[in-house]
Amino acid sequence: PLRSMGWYHATQLLNEKNDICARLDFIVEPWFMSDAGKSSPGSTEFAEFQKEAEAKHGIKFFSKVEDVPPVVEGKRLAIISARTSDNPALFSSCLGIGCHAIFLEKPGAPSVAELKNMQESAKKLDVEIFMGFNKNVSKYSEKAREYASANAGTKVTFYHNNNYTDSPESLGECFERNAEGMLKNMAIHELALAVSFYNVSVETIASVEADREYSRMQTLPGPSGKEFTDFSKLKFTITTKSGDEVSIAADRCGGDDSIGLVTDKAGKELVRYTMPDPEDSAAIEDAEKRIPGAMPYFYVQDPDYFKLKQRVAQAIATGGSAEGVATIDVAVETLRVAEYLTPTLMEQ
Repeated sequence: PLRSMGWYHATQLLNEKNDICARLDFIVEPWFMSDAGKSSPGSTEFAEFQKEAEAKHGIKFFSKVEDVPPVVEGKRLAIISARTSDNPALFSSCLGIGCHAIFLEKPGAPSVAELKNMQESAKKLDVEIFMGFNKNVSKYSEKAREYASANAGTKVTFYHNNNYTDSPESLGECFERNAEGMLKNMAIHELALAVSFYNVSVETIASVEADREYSRMQTLPGPSGKEFTDFSKLKFTITTKSGDEVSIAADRCGGDDSIGLVTDKAGKELVRYTMPDPEDSAAIEDAEKRIPGAMPYFYVQDPDYFKLKQRVAQAIATGGSAEGVATIDVAVETLRVAEYLTPTLMEQ
């Protein structure tokens, strides 16, 4: 509670004011319901959340996906929001309990090979897979792309800021918890935009250039004592063989917002759009009041994650399409790009 994306998905689904077109029935929590997890940090808060969800909403909790009862009515959607290393096994288990569709949080799997295996397994069972790339449906990214498209000769940079404390302790914990690295974790959202809207793939990339002045790579110990090397800040520009160009910047200690910045060829700013969008301020303020103390980026992204789940649920219920929502095909190519770029950017 207050820290995990899985908890926030559950909170949005349990909010009766949200018209998401889905009912939350079951929650699977392998760690806090294990013997080791029951006495770990955060276990008290989880136990309180479980007690309230069971009493108030009739939610049933399980420690294993395999223990979830068979589908009785309607169509079943599984939302997988866990440590990336756990996703392949959880995904396989969800296919085994009759899920009609799966909403998979980024990046989906630790490696391209694992994500491809998941993709093929789902195809064999005709199970649709939707990805939690919320920025594919964000207003700020849509507006930036539309402005650039209507004005020839412009360039777009997508900025992604998080609000970790700029200290070895805070960043070391971040590096260990997100051990797959910045490009497979934090900046994966922006890479998904590049793949979805800028013709970026491993085969189409002509060059990538890091902004060394902006970027910072560090080696820090995590809580376990093991050292991790990752970016605390990174900015780079991808140019494709067809001439498309997009820049991405990510700063783990840069704040709470995300920005779509459009400039002319000389780098002069023409317009910027931000997340949170001013139009969404009421929804964000409401989320802050209802659930105080959560990670700040949950509030900022509240409208987008609501929109994602709503579009996915409605698509499953009606048999239609989930407009703008990335599929696992996009995720596979995005992860391929992340793996391809990481060593080059580290070297630069």
